[in-house]
Amino acid sequence: MDKKLGGLLLVFFLLFTVFATIVLFNGQFTTFTRAKEDFAPSAKASLLFAYPLLLKADGKEKSTINIFVRSDKGMPVKDKKLSITSTVGTLSDVEATTDEKGKATVTLTSATPGTAI
Repeated sequence: MDKKLGGLLLVFFLLFTVFATIVLFNGQFTTFTRAKEDFAPSAKASLLFAYPLLLKADGKEKSTINIFVRSDKGMPVKDKKLSITSTVGTLSDVEATTDEKGKATVTLTSATPGTAI
């Protein structure tokens, strides 16, 4: 066998071994080998938190509403546009977009007594 060919084969196998080691044993490269996650929103896995739960019906007190949109697997769904409504009161935004953590935030005020759904 020619010395140049032998040298090229040696370099090829060394580079292949280094690459295979990096891909198999380095945690950063595991994202390349994972199956694509399903990012369809799930009503069952998503969360909604409001604080405070009770407000004076004075039109000034505010309740912060945090909405966490999740997939069936519990993964956050980012950049999802939400349309938000309330049966009582006024929302700061009727549309919101989730951030990297799947979170969207609006505030609610009301001058009318009642339970908002």
